[in-house]
Amino acid sequence: MSQSSFDLQQILKQFGIESLNKSTSTGAEWFGEGAEKITSWSPVDGKDIASVHATTDEDWERAINQSLQAFNEWRLWPSPRRGEVVRQFGESLRQYKEPLGQLVSYEMGKSLQEGLGEVQEMIDICDFAVGLSRQLHGLTMHSERPQHRMYEQYHPLGIVGVISAFNFPVAVWSWNAALAWVCGDCVLWKPSEKTPVTALACQKIMGEVLKKNNVPEGVCVLVQGDYRIGEKISHDRRIPLVSATGSTRMGKKVGEAVGARLGKSLLELGGNNAIIISQDADLKVAIPAALFGAVGTAGQRCTTTRRLIIHESIYGEFKERLTNAYQQLRLGNPLDSRNHVGPLIDKDAVSQYQNTIEKVKAEGAKTVVEGGVLEGAGYESGCYVKPAIFEVEPHYEMVQHETFAPILYLMKYNTIQEAIAIQNGVPQGLSSSIITNNLREAELFLSHAGSDCGIANVNIGTSGAEIGGAFGGEKETGGGRESGSDAWKFYMRRQTNTINYGSDLPLAQGIKFDL
Repeated sequence: MSQSSFDLQQILKQFGIESLNKSTSTGAEWFGEGAEKITSWSPVDGKDIASVHATTDEDWERAINQSLQAFNEWRLWPSPRRGEVVRQFGESLRQYKEPLGQLVSYEMGKSLQEGLGEVQEMIDICDFAVGLSRQLHGLTMHSERPQHRMYEQYHPLGIVGVISAFNFPVAVWSWNAALAWVCGDCVLWKPSEKTPVTALACQKIMGEVLKKNNVPEGVCVLVQGDYRIGEKISHDRRIPLVSATGSTRMGKKVGEAVGARLGKSLLELGGNNAIIISQDADLKVAIPAALFGAVGTAGQRCTTTRRLIIHESIYGEFKERLTNAYQQLRLGNPLDSRNHVGPLIDKDAVSQYQNTIEKVKAEGAKTVVEGGVLEGAGYESGCYVKPAIFEVEPHYEMVQHETFAPILYLMKYNTIQEAIAIQNGVPQGLSSSIITNNLREAELFLSHAGSDCGIANVNIGTSGAEIGGAFGGEKETGGGRESGSDAWKFYMRRQTNTINYGSDLPLAQGIKFDL
């Protein structure tokens, strides 16, 4: 796709949001009537996209109360009927995939292919949730008491608050929303203030589906604002579950606030992901895995590859091949399919990128591929940076931290045990990978003595999780699980039931209480 074929106003018009300067309420979203506005600014070309009203205190109360009222009806709908609504949402996303993917790319800065891929993730989770809507199963178990039956079942929680990050402005919301809806919950969504327009587009799409199916208003609510709205979600006792995606610093604040009121929090926080490159690695697999993992989304994925742990016997060859691959990268407008790497989200991110490079160099890092900010025609936004590579030691302070930018660290190892120790030797624990044709190494990496991350891969990179598996990590990544497998259970409350169908009342553990 060429830049000239991108027409922002035409895309906004497709979603019925050609004017964002006045408050709207379609039953799928709430917008503030106050004077405060959030202006969305594209890192692609530095131009303003649109402004939306921030949610006021009065809007907040209206939204919460409407969701509480909607929950009383929505939870009584049979789950397959709720699944049908989600199915229709998935069908609508298929129709809007191209313009929504373009909008994601333009507002966030990721490549068009990744923008389209994000919408596909939304479609995929809808498909998963539709099947799930007929499988919200519990367990039965044998009672120790005669003529008693025991079983477990799951009930809807209520309102699920979703705080999403800019790097996946719509997909991560859908992971939560699709599951929460089929479970019978209402969803209150606070998107990143850096990507409010794609959130509005999604709400418009869902609003059409809700209206067509006579779904009660309040099942799908959007609130726009900065960290103050996130604080409202975290502290409000009427929201039993808060799902938050973002930095570890942010997640600690959310977890503390929700925990103080004994609510449930689902945290998807920072990653400091590594690939171990074995002496038995197939370099035809290792090079593209490392390359995409490090520079995809301009290094702004929680699953971005930030560390390469390379066996000393192939270190020189691998470094040379990777360096050559970096020289072939094309940086520029992400809506141009010929480009591999787009911009960082804003100038604050560029400053963090520059500061990290300065600090890691000060620690003694050796430059393999020089970084820097790009200037000139096509880079007017000031958000385009060069992917950089440094040789480091595992103990360097900056290597212990996540920098949301395309900065890659190389380090050597001698034994597989040493490599695993380096891999695990950071505070984060999201995604990990080993590239090897050695079965023993692969199995060790996946064993109890192997990777301590929530995701551990063999012969693929750290990025690119599929919908079917539960997504999340350990340690400072937060411990949450979203998307596939049995992640749906977190959106429901669990209940154990015992039924006595006899005429006597025997007590458990053989206790006698005769009168």
